[in-house]
Amino acid sequence: MLGMGLISLHKQHPHQDHHGGCGAAQHQHRHHNLDQGKAFGQTVRLTHEAQCTAICKIGLDYFPMDNLTCPTLGELLKTQGVISEEQLNQALAEQKSSGRKISQILIDSNFASEEQVAKALATQQGISYVDLNKFESDPTLVLGLSELQSRQFRAMVLEDRGETYLVGMVDPSNVSVQDSIARVLKRPIEVAVITQEHLANAIERLYSKQVEIGEAIQQFQSDTENVVNAIDLSQVVTKIDGEEAPVAKLLYSMFREALRLRASDIHIEPQAKKLRIRYRIDGVLHTHIETDLAIASTLVVKLKLLAGLDISEKRLPQDGRLSIQLDSRTLDVRMSTMPTQHGESVVLRLLIQSQSMRDLAALGMPAEMLERFYQIITAPNGIVLAAGPTGCGKTTTLYGALSRINHPDVKILTCEDPIEYRVAGINQVQVNEKVGLTFPRVLRSFLRQDPDVLLVGEIRDKETAEIAVRAAMTGHMVLSTLHTNDAISAPLRLIDMGVPPYLIAATLRAVLSQRLVRLVCPHCAVPATLTADQEEWLRRFFHDKPQPGKFMVGKGCAHCENTGYYGRIGIFELLEINRELAKALQHGAPEEFETLAREQLGAQSLLHHGMALALEGKTSISEIMKNVFLLE
Repeated sequence: MLGMGLISLHKQHPHQDHHGGCGAAQHQHRHHNLDQGKAFGQTVRLTHEAQCTAICKIGLDYFPMDNLTCPTLGELLKTQGVISEEQLNQALAEQKSSGRKISQILIDSNFASEEQVAKALATQQGISYVDLNKFESDPTLVLGLSELQSRQFRAMVLEDRGETYLVGMVDPSNVSVQDSIARVLKRPIEVAVITQEHLANAIERLYSKQVEIGEAIQQFQSDTENVVNAIDLSQVVTKIDGEEAPVAKLLYSMFREALRLRASDIHIEPQAKKLRIRYRIDGVLHTHIETDLAIASTLVVKLKLLAGLDISEKRLPQDGRLSIQLDSRTLDVRMSTMPTQHGESVVLRLLIQSQSMRDLAALGMPAEMLERFYQIITAPNGIVLAAGPTGCGKTTTLYGALSRINHPDVKILTCEDPIEYRVAGINQVQVNEKVGLTFPRVLRSFLRQDPDVLLVGEIRDKETAEIAVRAAMTGHMVLSTLHTNDAISAPLRLIDMGVPPYLIAATLRAVLSQRLVRLVCPHCAVPATLTADQEEWLRRFFHDKPQPGKFMVGKGCAHCENTGYYGRIGIFELLEINRELAKALQHGAPEEFETLAREQLGAQSLLHHGMALALEGKTSISEIMKNVFLLE
């Protein structure tokens, strides 16, 4: 009965996807997207040709069928040049012996990527392929399927098309799953092909943010709406556990989302009528949650208990630390509270204990500068400073330097607040000012520990600076950080602290200044249209000469959370204190020193390094303008 058969797709054919073609038999079809004029669940009768087309679109495999067949998935990939005849034969042989789907065999064997297979499957079945990394999903629409259902069905709701929903499926040939989704959504569905990897990313991105946090807040609000005093200390749980208390669930979700988004800080800020939670991602703050102000008080109390702070003190700022075990990773969290008009504001700085030190080349330091820097830090004594504003990666750079000289025959001591990297073979000390363990006290003790290399987390005052200079003069290499805008300002800052210029001239070997600039997202990068301000800025930089290269900007996509940027890279300048610069310092001649230093840097300054990255399309011109000052 091929002329007017009943197409039944309730039960998937046992050979489905083994070859990827289509055939016909006497079947019955439950309406999905083949006949939108019929009511949901109604049987549709099709002619022979339409029957084959329908079967092919639904994704049934190749069945011999008179003179009417569709290309198999393997044949289609071979025709497209994705796989070779030999690879197809290998996959078919594996399929015959294992019974697995040929699509999965091709992916597991690295013959084809998941995206290539998905696109070929879409072509074969006559449906759309959707890249979830670039698709703008409606969070409300996505919640038509719960997270569990989305994972179970390997599907996600994409569009509301009025009478139907468009649903992305990893396996659009699974008709029983299509039936189940249609029943859950209470509406017929149309299908598109998506990849498993993209689906997993989208589920993590959309459900963790919209469902878990939303449910935690709703549950918390429900539990506290009738409480007159929001802070009930006897009822506040003392361990972060997603099952123990609603506020603990909210904290768990908040920290997990921060890790997923690569956030360095969490800002919890009470406003007049709401509580705002923001994440600093790649150096820029993004609003994550805005919710009822009623939860703010108990949330802050919970964090204070975890950090060992005084929960009764709300009038003064407090600082504390806590450690959190989350998804097999340990977070060191620095906590700072500040009384504001509408309640206590909290900032949490996140440090991952298990993160490894990065090589300086991976941080973006040019090869020639890197070689010079390594030669400097392997000298037997002296001071090397990393300069720049807070959060520009100075400590990461110094630990990259330590990784180069960390050998069994070298004793390295570090004094930090806090310890950001835990490294085998290095003796690390955490400053604790509450018990008197300050930078100067630790450094004085260090000199009696027979070290070769010292790392001082930060030179904050005259006493610390003088001890560092004394250590360098007695045969030690000292690495430290200083908050200045550029390399030239660092020696002058030490003079302002009260360190004698002749001691600086005798011990300072080099100053490495740096910034972190955001990288344009490679998934949505497009040529930039420059603003009038940017064109004027570039005209001043190039001195009215033609501009080489092409500037890029990210338009925003799911991969970068619609920011246009993903990740950061360092821009650097290295000022070596040579004989002429040391002489200018010794004589207390800051103007002469600055002139000579600018001559030495030349086209190797922060600005020039940043502009080189912008011309390569790695970062945007707006990032360089924001991070580096252009001198006239």
